[in-house]
Amino acid sequence: MAKVIQFFKESKAELKRVVWPTKDDVISSIKVVIISTILVALILGLLDLGFTELFRILMK
Repeated sequence: MAKVIQFFKESKAELKRVVWPTKDDVISSIKVVIISTILVALILGLLDLGFTELFRILMK
C-alpha cells in the first residue's frame, strides 16, 4: 500500500512541473489539425475518384 501512496505523491509532484500550453497555443494547434485533416481528406477523396474512374475505363 505504501508503494501506491508513493506513486500518487510522485505523480502529483510531476504534474506540478508540467509546462501546460496556453489557450492561444491550443487554439493554434487545433487549427493546424483541422486544416491538415481537411486537406488529407480532399486529397484521398480525389485519388479515390480518380482510381475509380480509371478502373471503370479499364473494365469496359
